[in-house]
Amino acid sequence: MPVTFGTAATAYARAAARPLAAPAVAPAGGGFQSLVQEAAQGTVGALKAGEQATLNAVAGKADLSQVVTAVSNAEVTLQAAVAVRDRVIQAYLDIIRMPI
Repeated sequence: MPVTFGTAATAYARAAARPLAAPAVAPAGGGFQSLVQEAAQGTVGALKAGEQATLNAVAGKADLSQVVTAVSNAEVTLQAAVAVRDRVIQAYLDIIRMPI
């Protein structure tokens, strides 16, 4: 579906006219820890799915396109997790270096 300038401008105007929703409040004690835990579980799940697809291909039970899709998804998920880990470590090191 091609998007014209007029359509985009109309959509932007409608979005700008709507009031902003109140930010969701995280439940007490859940917040960041649950976010990290869910992300880690999703990463492990994607890696396991890639491994299972590979094992199914070896056993002759999976199509090559399914294997490539699952392994690519696992690779992208792992790269994202490593990038987030690197950023968290860098932020921690920056905080440690701050003068008191």
